[in-house]
Amino acid sequence: MAPNHRSSREADLAQMQSLVEFTRARLGTEAQSPFGSSVVETDSGRLVLRRLNAVRQENDPSSHAEVRAMRAACKRLKKPSLVGHTLYTTCEPCPMCMAMALWSGVDRVVFGATIADAARHCAQIHVSARQLEQRSDMDCRVDGPVARASCVALFEDPRMVTAMALWRKSRRNPAKPLASRG
Repeated sequence: MAPNHRSSREADLAQMQSLVEFTRARLGTEAQSPFGSSVVETDSGRLVLRRLNAVRQENDPSSHAEVRAMRAACKRLKKPSLVGHTLYTTCEPCPMCMAMALWSGVDRVVFGATIADAARHCAQIHVSARQLEQRSDMDCRVDGPVARASCVALFEDPRMVTAMALWRKSRRNPAKPLASRG
């Protein structure tokens, strides 16, 4: 019988480190993003697939790594449910991504960097994944941060710092520090 990976801290760390390596390997390429996500079978730990954020490449504001991973996993599995699967993500899911995780039925969401970590580099909606999970009547456990320093390092990589600065300049409403919000 396969080991149960539901609550294994070591398995979570291994999955997250693998996702960080996948994401880091794409820095400096056309597909670079600090946001990576993977869908994994909860009980066996078998990787289904990984995706990166592709908002700029696809000109689609919903092309977040988590959304892309869950959509692709559902297509690969030929069903609209991800019950029996865990979503790993290098950054805490935004409300859109967490809502999709809830609707898809994933067992767990495991994240690395926090929304606050990401907000130091790009615009964020400051509602935590746990807040959304708690306000939902759907069963999904949120765990994190896991391998936070490794995930934050993706944002702090010089190639991403430059890319994020250019991205902020291109936006009509650049990210403002929380202290300046009224």
